Amino acid sequence: MGLMALTFCLSANAGIRFGVKAGLNINNLHFNNKLFDAGNRAGFTGGVMTEIMIPVVGIGFDASLMYTRMNSRDYVYIPVNDAIDSDEISAGKDFLEIPINVKYKLSLPAVESFIKPYIYTGPTIAFKFNKNTLDYWKTKTCQVAWNIGLGVELIRHLQVQASYGFGINDVVDRMGLAQTSDLKLKNNYWTVTAAWLF
Repeated sequence: MGLMALTFCLSANAGIRFGVKAGLNINNLHFNNKLFDAGNRAGFTGGVMTEIMIPVVGIGFDASLMYTRMNSRDYVYIPVNDAIDSDEISAGKDFLEIPINVKYKLSLPAVESFIKPYIYTGPTIAFKFNKNTLDYWKTKTCQVAWNIGLGVELIRHLQVQASYGFGINDVVDRMGLAQTSDLKLKNNYWTVTAAWLF
């Protein structure tokens, strides 16, 4: 009974807010095969979010539903006689991305109504919209990463943050003639966003 009352009290007093969020991402693909390499490319992201904060302690959660465009520029190195030739492949993929984070806001009593820094971490899962249109370069439908980030809340409504996502699963189905058992690819990426919470 006491636990139910506590849960109800926390739910009633928790700060629940909704907002819109947009920003940029920069892919940093990592191959395990020296015949392949990748260059960083910028993409974009935008969507909606919610934040739930537990009063006093500064701990809470946020979750977002984002449309995310990830671009990549990849290179394959092909031995030709005694030389190495290279070929460039550029591709863009569209995702429905769902990041869920645990967040801790630092309390700075003198200025917290104007500025409040925070840290956050949590998983993100991204589902690819596109079909594989390139026979040479095929990726999996689902990508999973773990985010670690820093942010600052301004005037209690504007949140600006930056995170790095560590790719967890292998995201490549096929790259050229390489078999998936021989080729592994992790998608790591930087994301910088701004959100306005109501």
